[in-house]
Amino acid sequence: MTAVLRSEWVKFRTVRGWVIGMLVAGLAIIALGLGPSDQGSCGASGPSACTQTLGPGGEAVTDSFYLAGRTLDGNGAITARVTSLTGQIPDFSDTGDPDGPPKTQSGLVPWAKAGIIIKASLAPGSAYAAMMVTGDHGVRMQWDYTGDVAAPGSVASGSAASVSDTSPRWLRLVRAGSSVTGYDSADGRHWTKVATVTLAGLPTTVRGGLFATSPPYTQLSAGQLDLNSANSSATGTFDQVSVAGGWHGNGWAGTAVGAQGGPAAGPAGNVTAAGGRITVTGTGDIAPSVAGAAGIGVTIAQTLIGLFAGLIAVAVIGAMFMTAEYRRGLIRVTLAATPRRWQVLAAKAVVLAAVAFAVGLVSSAVVVTMGQRVLREHGVYVWPASGLTEARVIVGSAAMLAVAAVIALAIGAIARRGAAAVAFVIVVIVLPYLLTVTTPLLPPGTTNWLARVTPAAAIAVQQTLVQYPQVANVYAPASGYYPLPPWAGFAVLCAWAAAALALAAYLLNRRDA
Repeated sequence: MTAVLRSEWVKFRTVRGWVIGMLVAGLAIIALGLGPSDQGSCGASGPSACTQTLGPGGEAVTDSFYLAGRTLDGNGAITARVTSLTGQIPDFSDTGDPDGPPKTQSGLVPWAKAGIIIKASLAPGSAYAAMMVTGDHGVRMQWDYTGDVAAPGSVASGSAASVSDTSPRWLRLVRAGSSVTGYDSADGRHWTKVATVTLAGLPTTVRGGLFATSPPYTQLSAGQLDLNSANSSATGTFDQVSVAGGWHGNGWAGTAVGAQGGPAAGPAGNVTAAGGRITVTGTGDIAPSVAGAAGIGVTIAQTLIGLFAGLIAVAVIGAMFMTAEYRRGLIRVTLAATPRRWQVLAAKAVVLAAVAFAVGLVSSAVVVTMGQRVLREHGVYVWPASGLTEARVIVGSAAMLAVAAVIALAIGAIARRGAAAVAFVIVVIVLPYLLTVTTPLLPPGTTNWLARVTPAAAIAVQQTLVQYPQVANVYAPASGYYPLPPWAGFAVLCAWAAAALALAAYLLNRRDA
């Protein structure tokens, strides 16, 4: 087997076109990855604008809402009855002033929120715990941006529509030291504990009260390319508000919390009080920040856009590595020298995979380590990733390139003709990648299906983002979100390679040279 490997390596390195093709593949990955881009630009203010508010756990968050609040010293509790949740969403069907904001109409986005909150401070990103009613996800307790749990027995969908004077919802938060417990009730007498959470570093003096906020409304059509997005607002109406413990003052002071220029921020909102009722209107969100349609920025995986060009080059070389011997008639000599034909196929696969992996490893490492700096210099926010995640993206991208080359080799052995092999490689490998990642023309559901069952599933090795169920977004591969875990997606590509090699080995043994 060693002699066969050496022979195939000599064949590969002595064909100048294949060597040059591999070098071109690596240079294409680097050139496209390091080229200037305004994707995810933070605006004309430059790189200094490419910052995100960080939550208690160091994650990027959005913290923008309107608060009717007071100060709480030490332990205490707040209880409120929510009698309505209404809102305004943009009317994109109104074709008025094309340069102005869209007109609005009544409606709620699914994650519109109104309720009660206890927060470490009014500084964006500070720790908090909140009980709330939502537009379409029932009664929830949320804390520290990533924590989210539904109230037991809460209607999963449409609960906000039933919140009214005749069908209100009681909410309660109780603080004891650094712990906050949330309760929910349908009648104000029988209470259900939702959760108890610990807010690390919660100071003695905190802020709390009634709040409302509403993420942007997005409308998606024509696949993933036609996206309209604009601010929405939510209005919560409260009564029977009571407090216990170390609360200060008697009134509820209105405050706009959070920067108004963030991806989920908007007008300041307002609070009114009359006849025992308090109405709070707000816009924004209290949640993790996301990349893609509902946010800004790019991921380190998106700096590897050149991998598509490299994939084409490597796949063509992989197919030609096999079909060239058929075209020149050398396959007879090769098989005569190696009666165990599967060894020829295996040796070619090892040589090709090793070269493709080396090219992919070097080019991916250059792009991932240097591409972030280039993007930030051009005013693009790059979502941070740990060192281990960066290593997985680099190694996984190189491995993906190597296995794709092996699939192309197997297809070349099956087709035995260069043009047919290259055409089939494009259909099986390149086209799914194009439709899922590079140029997403299909609806998200179809795109995610392709990213599960085709060789394009391997792109999941570049996953660096978290898909948060409490944040509405277009979670699709084009935005850096993949339907399979990283190595599960790579396993799909390996399954395709194993099937293709098995068929190629079978046909190589059965057919005449």
